[in-house]
Amino acid sequence: QVQLEESGGGLVLPGGSLRLSCAASGRDFNSYAMGWFRQTPGKERELVAGIRWSGGTTYYTDSVKGRFTISRDNAKNTVYLQMNSLKVEDTAVYYCAATRDPFSTASDPDEYGYWGQGTQVTVSS
Repeated sequence: QVQLEESGGGLVLPGGSLRLSCAASGRDFNSYAMGWFRQTPGKERELVAGIRWSGGTTYYTDSVKGRFTISRDNAKNTVYLQMNSLKVEDTAVYYCAATRDPFSTASDPDEYGYWGQGTQVTVSS
């Protein structure tokens, strides 16, 4: 079992950058694939980026490709989301999630059994 805690959210101007961190506690962090999701009121939670257990495979939703980068440090039990060139439409609560399938590339939130509490990202002038 793993517990997740996000940090790094906040208010940023359009075009700015933020880096989200997700610290995991528990055993065998490197046996989980990880994902960053986001959600706005009235909308379903959507996968923003995902990363397999080794960090060698990453994937992104089209709207963030070229702007966001997901990475992980298994020695520190942490996954990151570097967000550059932020847009107003990136405003959302961002969640870190883990799945026991280390090779997963799932975009369905139901495939992830572990979630953080979320961190608010607001992009506004």
